Amino acid sequence: MSVTSDIESLLPHRKPFLFVDEIVSCDDKGSVCTRKFTEDDFFFKGHFPQYPVVPGVILIETMAQAGGAALSYQKKFKDGSLFFLASVDKVKFRSQVRPGDTVRMEIENLRISSKMIKQSGKAFVSDTLCAEAEWLCLVGSAEQAE
Repeated sequence: MSVTSDIESLLPHRKPFLFVDEIVSCDDKGSVCTRKFTEDDFFFKGHFPQYPVVPGVILIETMAQAGGAALSYQKKFKDGSLFFLASVDKVKFRSQVRPGDTVRMEIENLRISSKMIKQSGKAFVSDTLCAEAEWLCLVGSAEQAE
């Protein structure tokens, strides 16, 4: 059972660059979200056609989107807030993610303020750890970007 699968109401991202299917659980400490990668995902056409693998940077983006969506769901920021990835640290890729795999992201909130988000995450397929990282996002709005 999920908390929500209406991710488009929580993030400004849209297909083909929306990588969260549902929020399974969330609280002040963190969240659990999922994403099923399918052979229709755009990046598999070039990474790699003969042996498709989810690019590592997409796994990091997926975890960051999951963390941001859960915070938006909890109304931690003003509606319409944008999260700009500012830094990524402690990245490790441990196992491949392939078409058909459902990734479970376990996100921990390390520090949250009105202007920034510091989180860490782990991406699993079943019980296999595939990737882990820490990241910092700056919180802004479309008006500030103009």
